[in-house]
Amino acid sequence: MPAFRTFRPVPHALAAAALALLSAGTQAQTAPPAPAGQLQTITVTAERRLENIRDVPSSITAIQGEMLEVLNSGGQDIRLLAARVPSLNIESSFGRAFPRFYIRGIGNTDFDLNASQPVSLVYDDVVQENPILKGFPIFDMERIEVLRGPQGTLFGRNSPAGVVKFESAKPTSRFEGYALASVGNENALNLEGAVNVPLSSTLALRVAMQSQNRDDWVENGNPRGPTRQLEGYNDNAMRLQLLWNPSKELSVLANVHARELDGSARVFRANIIQPGTNNLVPGFDEKRVFQDGINSQDVSTMGGSLRVRWDLGNGMALNSITGYETVESFSRGDIDGGFGAGFLGAGNFGPGFIPFDAESADGLPHHKQFTQEFRLESTGKGALQWLAGVYYFDEQLKIDSFNFSSIGGNSQNGYATQDQDNKAYAIFGSVNLEVSPQLKLRGGLRYTKDDKDFFADRLQAPPFSPTFIGRRTASTSATNTSGDFSATYALDKDTNVYARVATGFRAPSIQGRLLFGDALSVAKSEKVTSYEAGVKADLFNKRARAAFSVFSYTLKDQQLTAVGGAANFNQLINAAKSTGQGFEVDLQALLADNLMVTLGGSYNKTKIRDGALAVAPCGGGCTVLDPTVVRGGTTLALIDGNSLPQAPETTVNATARYTMPLAGGDLVLLADVAYRSKINFFLYESAEFTGKALTEVGVRAAYSFGNGKYESAFFVRNLTNQIRVVGGIDFNNLTGFINEPRTFGVSFKANF
Repeated sequence: MPAFRTFRPVPHALAAAALALLSAGTQAQTAPPAPAGQLQTITVTAERRLENIRDVPSSITAIQGEMLEVLNSGGQDIRLLAARVPSLNIESSFGRAFPRFYIRGIGNTDFDLNASQPVSLVYDDVVQENPILKGFPIFDMERIEVLRGPQGTLFGRNSPAGVVKFESAKPTSRFEGYALASVGNENALNLEGAVNVPLSSTLALRVAMQSQNRDDWVENGNPRGPTRQLEGYNDNAMRLQLLWNPSKELSVLANVHARELDGSARVFRANIIQPGTNNLVPGFDEKRVFQDGINSQDVSTMGGSLRVRWDLGNGMALNSITGYETVESFSRGDIDGGFGAGFLGAGNFGPGFIPFDAESADGLPHHKQFTQEFRLESTGKGALQWLAGVYYFDEQLKIDSFNFSSIGGNSQNGYATQDQDNKAYAIFGSVNLEVSPQLKLRGGLRYTKDDKDFFADRLQAPPFSPTFIGRRTASTSATNTSGDFSATYALDKDTNVYARVATGFRAPSIQGRLLFGDALSVAKSEKVTSYEAGVKADLFNKRARAAFSVFSYTLKDQQLTAVGGAANFNQLINAAKSTGQGFEVDLQALLADNLMVTLGGSYNKTKIRDGALAVAPCGGGCTVLDPTVVRGGTTLALIDGNSLPQAPETTVNATARYTMPLAGGDLVLLADVAYRSKINFFLYESAEFTGKALTEVGVRAAYSFGNGKYESAFFVRNLTNQIRVVGGIDFNNLTGFINEPRTFGVSFKANF
């Protein structure tokens, strides 16, 4: 999906200027304006250098400008990007915290707070490793880049699937800013704004904030339930940046950011799936639950970074990126999704059958992450360009896990802790060579060493694991050399074809939720080899743009997480091999001077290839479709040939933007649609825990006036109010959680 501010669809000069001002109010342009009637060039930093997206030999989508504002209209969190970029899915069993990313089907369903993911999220050049950090809100952004395929050279650790890269709007030398307010259903109030202040000829300050608020809209029908209303939130974030440019040779950018979230944890709903199908039960009401657990969620994050660029002369520049992040979180919910328990007798449990009560919480009371990168790069315009660097990562965290008895007055009856210390070191380098005006080659290598030390204690033994087993410990150490090689050939000045081979690596992972089991599980390193080829072209005198790629990858020893089951115990396993192949397409076209359309899509066919690998299926009530085997007296499901979880085969996104000049301003009508095909929630396949296809439609009508300084708009997200089960809890009953229902509202924006 493109940035809508990269074109000028308005047929007369005054309206075109208004649109340009409207876009510039959000962030500074990174490329000069395009001539009227042409798409603007999109520049990205996927290769750690600013360049035309057409010249980057890999599959990339960039989102920026107006489209980010449109998607954010209803106060959604980072999951709003799911299916709006080819081959990208995002889901969460924690609500607005802890998003889980999947690119080309590769991801991780692990819900433990030290889970590693094969999709790396990089915010303002600093990796956000902990899954809670990955949920930082989207506001005042310059652009978002989604880099598909292994990024093992320049971004390194834990990026075998790809990278989602965020770049916030930077301070500029002009006094400018914007304020945006919207109100919506369920008393939603969303505020966003930024102000850019030049303090001197060499110093500039930019301060940005966002506040997203919504009342609870789900009612608890259990009169004895301690939490009466759910699904509301107050989510506040800010970012302060100070840019110092004392000379042409030196640039220093300081960044401080923070977030405070107070709201509901994920609302689990007992027995909402019809047995033998993946349909919602008749009469399902998304605004009503019946629970006896306490539901709450609090997240507090704070961090900062210092980016220094020093031109050393002689065709070289030194970059230093220092980052520090810390997060505290606590999330508590009713995991069984209902009230009571079957052993209490008829009338004392529901909805449906609740075998036993399950209420739990996870907290992150201590966390800190420090990163440092030094990168030396060439700055000349010659045929040979290069960069080389070193990288250091240090993360320490402590996890608290609690169990509660809902039927015992919500009292605590279990407590366990986990501690992990993770250090990683890397050396990397990359070379770009222009062999001829048509042929360009790129290649790079990265050497990584990753060490983890982990221990867990069960300090209060719950009823289902009553034995005190003592401390459990594990340590891992792994090294890897990964890299990539690509070639780009220019068929003409507007068309490039490319081919790329790349490898990636994810370091070993350790898990041990000792409330629900007695042993730690350790997954060894996973490694991926990917092949990709594609074409990128500007068409019809730059009135259209197209990108198409095909890919195939093999994952060896893929780290998978067997979640839930009868024991509700996360267990890490390795599949001998997993494979994936497919294609991606991105199209943008200016069909008329006032009509812009886009179309994006992907096809991903993934398979687990391990004839002996078996996992525990659901604890009861589901229809397992895989063959089963009995091992050690336990029935397990064989998962060879299954698709990867949360990996839709097909995604499609499309938008249409029409501009109508009016007296004193412009009316802008915009519609967008995102579709993803069915998904498998778990490693095993079952009729009930297969999510149906999901289509979400958004519409927006905006009036821009005052030469683009002001805009009022009406918006609707999930227009058709399509409700789907998007994830499940499989240890107890047919419990699931759903996507966001329809939201609507009005907004007003002022630029200055």
